[in-house]
Amino acid sequence: MANSLISIQIIPKTKNGESVIPYVDEAIKIIDESGVKYEVHPLETTMEGELTELMSIIEKMNERMIEIGSSNVLNQVKILYQPSGITMDQLTEKYS
Repeated sequence: MANSLISIQIIPKTKNGESVIPYVDEAIKIIDESGVKYEVHPLETTMEGELTELMSIIEKMNERMIEIGSSNVLNQVKILYQPSGITMDQLTEKYS
């Protein structure tokens, strides 16, 4: 069972104030390609997995933002670390 949930909102600085949506799409693509369980929400994306793996994904997301033209990237991150295990479903099951 995964030991962490991480929610991230990635906010890349765009070149000329253009939309960040294509950048966010690239960030979500990196999450998708990683194979971890995730859910996209309007203001953030939540991932489920091992803490070190999820942090590595965040690093790759930031590197990709720079590769595609962002001069810097702001990340707002929430982390739930629970060594005994945690899933998104456990936190939301009463709402299903």
